[in-house]
Amino acid sequence: MIKSMTGYGRQKGENERREVQVEIKSVNHRYLDLNVKVPRIYSFLEEPIKTAVSAAVARGKVDIYLSITAKEGGDAKVSPNLALAGEYLRALEQVRDTYSLKDDISVMELAHMPDLLTVAREEPDAEEVKTQVLEVLERALEEYNAMRRTEGERLCEDIARRGQEIGKMVDQVEQRSPQSVEEYRQKIAQRMTEILGDSDIAEQRILAEAALFADKVSVTEEVVRLRSHLSQLQKMVQGDAPVGRKLDFLVQELNREANTIGSKANDYELAQIVIEIKAEIEKIREQIQNLE
Repeated sequence: MIKSMTGYGRQKGENERREVQVEIKSVNHRYLDLNVKVPRIYSFLEEPIKTAVSAAVARGKVDIYLSITAKEGGDAKVSPNLALAGEYLRALEQVRDTYSLKDDISVMELAHMPDLLTVAREEPDAEEVKTQVLEVLERALEEYNAMRRTEGERLCEDIARRGQEIGKMVDQVEQRSPQSVEEYRQKIAQRMTEILGDSDIAEQRILAEAALFADKVSVTEEVVRLRSHLSQLQKMVQGDAPVGRKLDFLVQELNREANTIGSKANDYELAQIVIEIKAEIEKIREQIQNLE
């Protein structure tokens, strides 16, 4: 299913060491523009995140926000100073033996001695963090793309419907065009009769003028091309590949043919139909700006 370029997704994940949150949001853009914001200490994750998102998104301005919160003690390492512990123990044993004291030396007693234990922050395991973040990112992308598919489906349905409406108006153009030629022939006939009377010369001039006018205002080629473009439009919006740029080009071609018909239309009714066609084309143009 074709996707919209506008979407949002957010997912969380946690283990015994840290909590990870990934947020993705995007808006329209001509190309793929990725902006990844990660905590400074985890800057090594920027490229893997860009690679994963690029594989899932073809176009749009995409912002990805990563937050990582270390749990209390999750990245702490406690180390004993064994040499110092030995010195404390020998000193305590000396006091015990010197004053014949009860031997109640224990680990807990030693643990309270200054500088016996040191607490340090462990450097994060890059591969472990990367695996955790990419797993959360994958789920965020699923949510984000689900929203984009829903919006894309709605847009494609609207574009297809407008394409069908244009097709009906093209039928009206095709039906009206010969009538406008006949009405012009009748006007010429009336004028020629008034000027030259009912004669062979007048009839020949009428036929020549009508033929010249019919050739000048013929929209057969434009109608054929419009129908071809509309057929392509329907096929594109029913596909599942990114087609935003192709549709943008196709709409330009639709507009070109409509303009040509409008320039040839020497008829009020035809001109009104062309205005309606162009209005629908413009609405399609606005909609495809949101498609990937």
